[in-house]
Amino acid sequence: MSDFALLLTHDVDRPYKTYQSLFYATRERPAYHLRTLLSRENPYWQFEDIVELERELGVRSSFYFLDEPSLLRTGSLTDLFDPSNWVEHFGRYDITSDELVDLIQDLDDGGWEVGMHGSFRSCDDIDRLYTEKRELESVLGHEILGGRQHHLKLGDRTWEFHREIGLKYDASPGSSTEFGFSHGYQPFRPFGDEFVVFPLTLMEVALPDPGVSFDAAWSECERLLVEAEANDAVMTVLWHPRYFNEDEFPGYRRLYRRLVEWALERGAWVGPVADYYRAFLEDAESTHDGVVATEW
Repeated sequence: MSDFALLLTHDVDRPYKTYQSLFYATRERPAYHLRTLLSRENPYWQFEDIVELERELGVRSSFYFLDEPSLLRTGSLTDLFDPSNWVEHFGRYDITSDELVDLIQDLDDGGWEVGMHGSFRSCDDIDRLYTEKRELESVLGHEILGGRQHHLKLGDRTWEFHREIGLKYDASPGSSTEFGFSHGYQPFRPFGDEFVVFPLTLMEVALPDPGVSFDAAWSECERLLVEAEANDAVMTVLWHPRYFNEDEFPGYRRLYRRLVEWALERGAWVGPVADYYRAFLEDAESTHDGVVATEW
């Protein structure tokens, strides 16, 4: 089996398009965005299409679900008057709603990983992290292995908190504006034990817009894939579910398919982070090449 791996992840930030329609309508295609606001259409609910695409390719992926606390319940007066906090608040969703429960359980039953997308302030709050982990596990009916922090936000003790509440891995280190192997070619163990960190190689929004220049976007993807194959790297990519909506984000679905097909054709291990962890890293005595105790 190839040591080159492509790990597929999806951060479920906003599964419903709500207030975003008004903002986008002021910038482009107002008729389209206002229609999505006024109708029952929800262009950000792309889960069935993602599952169908990945099933067709013979792969699975990781979905990280966000359990953002209500600003009205937890925010200070300062927080309440900060407009950026209201953007987060209005975009909240409830993982215990019937629609989300059905989605989460269906993904899990089908072999997709369900993990935690730690809320914006949770990186410095072990109690909040524990609450979010417990609530997601109550929906799933079993423990989760790991996840990624919202906005990739890490504090000085976030990994320590992750380990203390029972998570086995984190996939947060990375960037929304840059891509590459800036944190090395392999996942690493910051504490020298079974807790593993998987750096994020590529987030879709950092690429040239494939709807404007698909070839330019694919060129960057291919360059990363070639580098990963040459170095037996573990390459982790993030595609937010809403970017599979071709009407609003043309080119991204096609780009994702091509990325996966390229890796499969080269014999790469392709799948969710949890499966890779179980297959190669769960045994604390494992000495899989490149996975070493280190500090970030």
